[in-house]
Amino acid sequence: MLSFSPEYGPKLKEDYIMVKHLPKFSKSDDDSSRCCGCCWFCCCNDNWQKVWGVLKPGFLALLEDPFDAKLLDIIVFDVLPVSNGNDGVDVSLAVELKDHNPLRHAFKVTSGNRSIRIRAKSSGKVKDWVISINDAALRPPEGWCHPHRFGSYAPPRGLTDDGSQAQWFIDGGAAFAAIAAAIENAKSEIFICGWWVCPELYLRRPFDSHTSARLDNLLENKAKQGVQIYILLYKEVALALKINSVYSKRRLLGIHENVRVLRYPDHFSSGVYLWSHHEKLVIVDNQVCFIGGLDLCFGRYDTFEHKVGDNPSVTWPGKDYYNPRESEPNTWEDALKDELDRRKHPRMPWHDVHCALWGPPCRDVARHFVQRWNYAKRNKAPYEDSIPLLMPQHHMVIPHYMGRQEESNIECNKDEDSIKGIRRDDSFSSRSSLQDIPLLLPQEPVDQDGSSGGHKENGTNNRNGPFSFRKSRVEPVDGDTPMRGFVDDRNGLDLPVAKRGSNAIDSEWWEPQERDYPVGSPDETGQVGPRTSCRCQIIRSVSQWSAGTSQVEESIHSAYRSLIDKAEHFIYIENQFFISGLSGDDTIKNRVLEALYKRILRAHNEKKSFRVVVVIPLLPGFQGGIDDSGAASVRAIMHWQYRTIYRGQNSILNNLYNTIGPKAHDYISFYGLRAYGKLSEDGPVATSQVYVHSKIMIIDDRAALIGSANINDRSLLGSRDSEIGVLIEDTELVDSRMAGKPWKAGKFSSSLRLSLWSEHLGLRSGEIDQIIDPVSDSTYKDIWMATAKTNTMIYQDVFSCVPNDLIHSRMAFRQGISYWKEKLGHTTIDLGIAPEKLESYHNGDIKRSDPMDRLKSVKGHLVSFPLDFMCKEDLRPVFNESEYYASPQVFH
Repeated sequence: MLSFSPEYGPKLKEDYIMVKHLPKFSKSDDDSSRCCGCCWFCCCNDNWQKVWGVLKPGFLALLEDPFDAKLLDIIVFDVLPVSNGNDGVDVSLAVELKDHNPLRHAFKVTSGNRSIRIRAKSSGKVKDWVISINDAALRPPEGWCHPHRFGSYAPPRGLTDDGSQAQWFIDGGAAFAAIAAAIENAKSEIFICGWWVCPELYLRRPFDSHTSARLDNLLENKAKQGVQIYILLYKEVALALKINSVYSKRRLLGIHENVRVLRYPDHFSSGVYLWSHHEKLVIVDNQVCFIGGLDLCFGRYDTFEHKVGDNPSVTWPGKDYYNPRESEPNTWEDALKDELDRRKHPRMPWHDVHCALWGPPCRDVARHFVQRWNYAKRNKAPYEDSIPLLMPQHHMVIPHYMGRQEESNIECNKDEDSIKGIRRDDSFSSRSSLQDIPLLLPQEPVDQDGSSGGHKENGTNNRNGPFSFRKSRVEPVDGDTPMRGFVDDRNGLDLPVAKRGSNAIDSEWWEPQERDYPVGSPDETGQVGPRTSCRCQIIRSVSQWSAGTSQVEESIHSAYRSLIDKAEHFIYIENQFFISGLSGDDTIKNRVLEALYKRILRAHNEKKSFRVVVVIPLLPGFQGGIDDSGAASVRAIMHWQYRTIYRGQNSILNNLYNTIGPKAHDYISFYGLRAYGKLSEDGPVATSQVYVHSKIMIIDDRAALIGSANINDRSLLGSRDSEIGVLIEDTELVDSRMAGKPWKAGKFSSSLRLSLWSEHLGLRSGEIDQIIDPVSDSTYKDIWMATAKTNTMIYQDVFSCVPNDLIHSRMAFRQGISYWKEKLGHTTIDLGIAPEKLESYHNGDIKRSDPMDRLKSVKGHLVSFPLDFMCKEDLRPVFNESEYYASPQVFH
């Protein structure tokens, strides 16, 4: 059944083998079930069972028989240790085993934290299996058992015309609409992975006119059409978080039998209490995936306006009107019931960035999901037939070899040097070539446009129909592209052909087959970017506890450091946290800060202009006022962030001041976002921070890193929270300017940066030319820094809102809160309500004015980050707070 399934790659090797780790599924007394040729000695333990083994480029699948489509087990190939730690010998995926009984012939396959013993009928068959498995697992370009650039499990994609494409989305409104469109177009399967998933989330607004776009309704509609839906939820520690994944699982399972849900981990059995599954993924038909900072949950829907009010309710129903600084609901079951009083409390606007990927990067993300799903299934539901194991799809399909092998060989010779480091070979495998594929398949007619005829349903290729054979259009990569430095770093592509001696894929035989999944077109508001061809590499943070890997992978951390080091002019960062360490810091382990510090010093020593702009939340998005007894977590995170930015010997600004003086702000500066508005037509004027939840970095308008990982140890070290992201390197270039000179900027990265800055600065479409050059003083100082400073002053004049640079102690904070509560009668936890009239002195008289008149001068949402806020306080938990007894690692 798997031999010629194109989505899983070419046939490599298949045969009957014996295993003993599976539960009993059949009983056979015939001779063919024996593991050896012995017919009079009972050398076969009853636990051994005959199965059909199917080797594909990325996995070994075990079936009951060749005609069965149900997986008994699957070994998905994963990165192996470089050596066994004793004699330095390379570790192989499959190794031959010696048995004291000469009639037994066995080998072992080890991947991740799993090791499976397998028997074959002869030593020759064992050797054949071992060679075939190692050949399939180690061969470029994937080489699934090799770490690639940055130590990632996934190789760089888009080095050839393989269909790798990306599209960005700013804020939840744009991203959710695209996700809804992709789900509506689903034909076979949907994967969803989230830290928090709310079934009642509306993906389009106004909500009352888009009931069909509610997540549970979308999934129900597709499940009834036969689409298989797999949802992987983070199982939280209930005492620490109130996301109630039990409720979400119950609601999702009640939708339809085609919806399967797993929650992981089990904290008591696994011993994992501190760390989270933090990825946010939606993958549709292995054709398009969504990756970034947005969970499918309440509070995340937003637009560039970042409205603080919604009364009467039009956009944010019930608990979707969300402000975790004020209150976290104790239950999510009555989703349409308001948690906050909309007349008194603003919602907390949510700023985020998400992206869609097509082509091989999408399959790499799906492979990560499959790895995590299978690991959770084995731990949570090993014997539940309703929870199946999954197979990762290959990034390419079976070649059109019939009648074209000679042509392929000619083209291969012509382009032999087009991809350095990959040795071409006429066969896919030295031991399992394509010659053993029977030439009995009917050749489909090829249309004039190059696509196959074949069976189609609703205008798309039928994935269960015959194969689709088309001519390859792989082209050499131009070695002089501007992003060459990022791809050809000291790790190269990590295709160690000489080391492993494995054969390479004949790239001319492969052809990407993509259904078009339109999910969004660029819009005038700048919320949806262009869909562009690019180079992509999937990076992640995983370890044994989170994904069952044998190696801790921190490729996101490595990518951050490498990209910062290679930056020529400019780095732009948006992140929910900014907690990092300098060299010698024994407490904070990640070295993003050290990379920034070294790069700035290098620019200073070279007397070159270099800018680092960092946008983070003004306050951590957790419940409790700064001075509240229950807000120790808020203060602890503030402590670690100020320790990173400005306070103490481990902070970057303190070290830069000591080295280069006041010019430090010419190189790096920190900002937040804030919004204001009326809570209702006759209600008060309110403000709230715009919560920066995006996790992005843009380098020189040519490369962008987007994902779920925060800049802290939890997200970056690999052994803690699980994360996933993508590095996008532009190949489509546009004319731009950098440091006052002409510059070729990337279409994806530059358009994302310009749209973000336009939103933050409140620029109209005709004013974008003012910020084309992010390094020049006319942009960085005269527009960016000046706008932030002006906005900050206006908000301080109108609201006296916190945090601000005028409050240095908890005593001053208490006095401010007491004064404004007495004067206004009511204010928010962060002083977010304006007085009905502003009072000012003019020629000795008190002048009263409407606060909205003053706020009209605010442009966009950008404000300065208050570096001096609470500077006289030690914000770490004290002995009478429960957080004092928790590991500090929880907060950083």
